[in-house]
Amino acid sequence: MSTKKYKIQNSPFVVPTTDGKLIEEHFGQATDGNQDISIAHMVAPANWEEPFQTPEFDEYTYIIKGKKQFIIDDEIIVLEAGQSIKIEKNTRVQYSNPFTIACDYLSVCTPAFSIDKVHRED
Repeated sequence: MSTKKYKIQNSPFVVPTTDGKLIEEHFGQATDGNQDISIAHMVAPANWEEPFQTPEFDEYTYIIKGKKQFIIDDEIIVLEAGQSIKIEKNTRVQYSNPFTIACDYLSVCTPAFSIDKVHRED
C-alpha cells in the first residue's frame, strides 16, 4: 500500500479579519499544523493598512496584481505586479495598500506565521 507524498489544497483556511483583508492560508499552522512554513494568498483592499510589527519570521511577498506599500526602517518601498521582496525576521515593518485598487499577492513565512510571533504594535 502506497502513501501519498503530496497534498493538494482545495480548501485553504480563511483567516477571520475585521479590516476587509482576505487571507487564505494554503499551508501553515492553521491549515495543516506546519510550523516551518506558511503559504497564503491575500487580497488587501484599497486604503488598507496594518500597524507596525516586528515578526520573528522571514516574510516573502510576491505581488500578483495592484501595488503594496512597505515601510521598513522608515524607508517607503512600493512594489507592483511581478515584483517580490524578502523581509528578514526581527525587522520593524508596516504593510499597507494606500492605493485605489486592491492588491492581490502571495505571502510565504519561514518559520510559519503565528499571531504570537508577529508582534504588532498597538
